[in-house]
Amino acid sequence: MKSRCIRLLLDFIRDERGPTAVEYGVMLALIIVVCITAVTTLGGNTKNSFSRASSVFGGSAS
Repeated sequence: MKSRCIRLLLDFIRDERGPTAVEYGVMLALIIVVCITAVTTLGGNTKNSFSRASSVFGGSAS
């Protein structure tokens, strides 16, 4: 019984399918974080640009 449990544990550790799925999950999470950061930064820059243009042309920025 004990040797069977050890063998199952070693087989689980040697199996490379699990870590590959985890690596893809981590890569996907990093890509999502980069995209959210880029959209947030771009949105802030766009808002500032429109606010400056509105103040130059005398409009009211909301």
